[in-house]
Amino acid sequence: MNVQFDRTSEHKLEEIRLKEEEDLVKILAKRYGLASVDLKQTIVNPEALRLIQEKAARVAEVAPFEIKNKNIDIAIRTPNAPETQKALEAFRKNGYKVTPHMASHASLEHAWGYYKEISFAAKTEAGVMDISGEKVARLTESLTSIQKTRDAISEALTLEKQNRTTRIMEVLLAGALANRASDIHLEPEEGKVGARFRLHGVLANAAEIDNETYRSMLVRVKLLSGLKINILSDAQDGRFSVELQDRDIEIRTSVLPGNYGESIVMRILDPRSISKPLEELGMHPKMLKRMMSELERPNGMILNTGPTGSGKTTTLYAFMNRVKNPDIKILTIEDPVEYHLSGIVQTQVDHKNYTFASGLRSALRQDPDIIMVGEIRDREVAETAIHAALTGHLVFSTLHTNDAAGAFPRLVDLGIDPSIVGSAVNAVMAQRLLRTLDDTKKKEVPIEGEDKILIERVLAGITDRSLIPDNKEVMWVPDVPEGEPEYNGRVAVYEVIHTSREIEELVRRNPTIREIEDLAIDQGMITMHQDAVIKILNGSTTISELRRILGEPS
Repeated sequence: MNVQFDRTSEHKLEEIRLKEEEDLVKILAKRYGLASVDLKQTIVNPEALRLIQEKAARVAEVAPFEIKNKNIDIAIRTPNAPETQKALEAFRKNGYKVTPHMASHASLEHAWGYYKEISFAAKTEAGVMDISGEKVARLTESLTSIQKTRDAISEALTLEKQNRTTRIMEVLLAGALANRASDIHLEPEEGKVGARFRLHGVLANAAEIDNETYRSMLVRVKLLSGLKINILSDAQDGRFSVELQDRDIEIRTSVLPGNYGESIVMRILDPRSISKPLEELGMHPKMLKRMMSELERPNGMILNTGPTGSGKTTTLYAFMNRVKNPDIKILTIEDPVEYHLSGIVQTQVDHKNYTFASGLRSALRQDPDIIMVGEIRDREVAETAIHAALTGHLVFSTLHTNDAAGAFPRLVDLGIDPSIVGSAVNAVMAQRLLRTLDDTKKKEVPIEGEDKILIERVLAGITDRSLIPDNKEVMWVPDVPEGEPEYNGRVAVYEVIHTSREIEELVRRNPTIREIEDLAIDQGMITMHQDAVIKILNGSTTISELRRILGEPS
């Protein structure tokens, strides 16, 4: 009589066999006076595993799985086997204190499976991920929409396990580059993992990934980024690079523990996004002309304000690209160095020995003409930056304030004497990024109702009437098929306060932000709301973007 087992029965039998094998290991370990370990239930430290080549580990039937200083834990199959003893002795000769643990063959196989990740990481030369230009070109040409990226990931999920992780990583990176995403978010939920792209500042669903595949991806990302795969309860930050034919893409990785596992955010730093000349950032021609004059001054400070993700770095890099020449030295202190610029000395803080404050003091000893400080965060940095601006250096930096006028009280709050703030600061900017319309995919609509009231109120506050467009009757909205992107890129809206004698005198009297703003407007400043309305009437962006990013004007 033939007995047929279905797959469920076979699976249960396999589970019973594996459990029996693990139970036998525990019995044998006691007999030999050793500890036992199930590596399927233990985190394997790649730093330990990489101390022996895979071929040698398999021959000796060993798997180092944890290392602390010179203490190493090694899983072994048979304590008295000659090859095993030879391998353990080799570790001891290299100064390691070895603690052997007995393990099953299945357990060792599980640990050896990490070698493909370690070997991949080794090939990347400490965080450089090599992808052929031809492959990336093919993928980026085909993954021109979120839906196409979803389809490609769905296809990749059907591949064998050993190929699946690499393929999904390639698709996610290529899809993000093709669609000009700034970030990739991988977020574990109950029973699945969501993948989202941040496109022009807004998150869009890209795919769903099963938990098993995601665990492999998490290990891959950690290895690429130089993070510890056995740390699960602490946040970690790292980086790796993708080498393309025409440029290097840097990926900044953040791993954060959560309710359903560690989430990953990969920030994509594409040199093309930072290479915009100053003329293409969206400044009104009159504002641009005035800023050009500020950049020609030999000393003083230019501050840029706004929240994270508002484009401050792009603007400051455009300033530096504009002013750099062989006759001057430009030095930066950044956290981190986001893009590498030729002809400029760029340094990165480490928050321990090289902070913004210590870095700025060291920078002044390097005899620079222009200094860029990534952010003024405390009194020490503020005082040193102000001193540099007053002693013959042109200083670029950022502050976290909501608007340009708020920068002056913020410096005073940090401990700067109000009597010297106006003397040191040449100009303060604030900026935000609004999504832009595609000229081929927009339609004209009349300005009516609440929109008309808002626009008229904002235009009424512009003192320089020559800035107002002739068109005040129509605006534009996206006109695209359902499911396609409504916007194409982003443009900055700005406001700039130039420190006049009147502004300098007002700052000495400890004014409110509104008082500073009112005086700046009287002297011709256009606000971010006004700049946005001008761009709406010119067809660059929409009133819904103004409301989403800037809110209703006060």
